[in-house]
Formats: sequence, C-alpha cells, structure tokens
Amino acid sequence: MKERSGIETHPHTVGSDKPFFGVMVALGSVYVLLVGAMLVADASFTTWDHIADALSRKEIRYAIWFSLLSCTLTTILALWAAIPIGYLLARFEFPGRGFLNALVDVPIVLPPLVIGISLLILFNTAPGRAFEDGVTPITYAIPSVIIAQFAVACAFAVRAMVSAFERTDPRREQVALTLGCTRSQAFFSVVLPEARSGVIAAAMLAWARALGEFGPILVFSGATRMKTEVLPTSVFLELSIGNVEAAVAISLLMVTMAVVVLLVTRWLGVRHIGS
Repeated sequence: MKERSGIETHPHTVGSDKPFFGVMVALGSVYVLLVGAMLVADASFTTWDHIADALSRKEIRYAIWFSLLSCTLTTILALWAAIPIGYLLARFEFPGRGFLNALVDVPIVLPPLVIGISLLILFNTAPGRAFEDGVTPITYAIPSVIIAQFAVACAFAVRAMVSAFERTDPRREQVALTLGCTRSQAFFSVVLPEARSGVIAAAMLAWARALGEFGPILVFSGATRMKTEVLPTSVFLELSIGNVEAAVAISLLMVTMAVVVLLVTRWLGVRHIGS
C-alpha cells in the first residue's frame, strides 16, 4: 500500500494495519453508500422517456438555459470578490480581520430561507427601493436570481481562496517585491499564478453551489415560469403539481451537470498543479 504523499507502507505493518483500515472503511462507507443509494434510486425511478419529455418542454429548456447562464455569471462575480478577500485574509493582519473572517462565513451557516428573507428585506428598505426605482427592478426579477446565488456561493469561493493563498509561498512574493515589482505586479505575476488551482476549486464550488441554490431564490425571486425559473425551482414546481417523474428527471439532469463540472474542474486542477 502506498500513501498519496509517496511514502510506501512497510510490508510488515500491513497486517497490523488491517483492523485500522477496516474500521475506517466501515465508518466511511455509511455515507458513501447513502449517496450512492440515493442516486441509484433516482436513476431507477425515472426513464429515458421521462427525461425526453422533460427536455421537450419549453419551460424546462428555459430553466436549463437560465441556470447555466446565472451560475456562470454568479461564478464570475464570486471570483471577483473572493480573490481579493481571500488574499487579504490569508496574507495580512489588520483591524477587523477576525470580524471579516466571521462575516464571510455567515451565508454558510445561515438557513437558506433566512438569506432569502434578508435579501427581500434589504431591497424593501429606502436605499433598496431607491435602487429598484432608479436603476432596475430586482425583487422577483431576473437579477434577483443572480444576487441570491451570489450571496451564498461567494462564501464558499472565499474559503477556497483563503486556503489557496495560505498554501502559496509568501517568500516568492517578497522576492518579487525586493526585485522592484509593485504589490499589484507581484500579485498578478507570482501569487495568482501559483494559486491557480485554488481559483479553479473556488470556481467549481461557486458554480456547483449556485446550481443547487433553492431557498433564497424561492423567497427573493419567486418561481415564475419562463422568468425566474431555474432547475431547483423547476423541481419544486413539478412536485407541487404532483409530477414526480418530471421532478426526478430534472433532478438527474442537475446531478449530471454537477458531476461533469466537478470532474472537468478537478481534471483541470490536477493538470495545473502538475504543470
């Protein structure tokens, strides 16, 4: 047996390690079997006809298109915010750092419905109403979907970027600074390229989280067909009218999309780490 660190287990310890690995596998298999059983149950419940029927409906096609678009825009916005926040939290001590570190985790621990209610209240305040009246409608409109996804997905992207920047070597940045680079030049030419696998991981987490977001969207955006409907709300709408087969078919589409994104981004991450 060989560990991922490259250290090979000594042959005479393999026998004595069997009880340890047996317990580890037994405990871990509970969760793995649960997830696998759920996916198998979904796959066995639906048929290709159900999936084809779901894809043939314009409402579902709109939900797929809008989900892809909104998740992509959300991911871009999340990276724009997560990269600077992650860099500052990982590299510097400053007044209020602990508060900021806790604040960005609030969307992770809050119930999704609370986030939706908070966004709804925010845009019912005087500044929020002024923005909607003077710029563009937000509540129960298309932009509200992206805002709701961003409010949650960005928190996961921040955590990924903090970990990524903490794993980079600060000495390389210091060398670049001593050689005459400005802070921005050192960041873009040294730090960010070194953390590119973390950027990929942050994008993966943000996109996958945005794809599965439901609670904040339902409260803040509603579930209007052909307007604010994304795949999670499509599942809810189909269940609300008793169309379980369509709901499961849409769920499998979401699972497939999430798995593809995870596999592709992890493959790209491995390639970048090895390059």
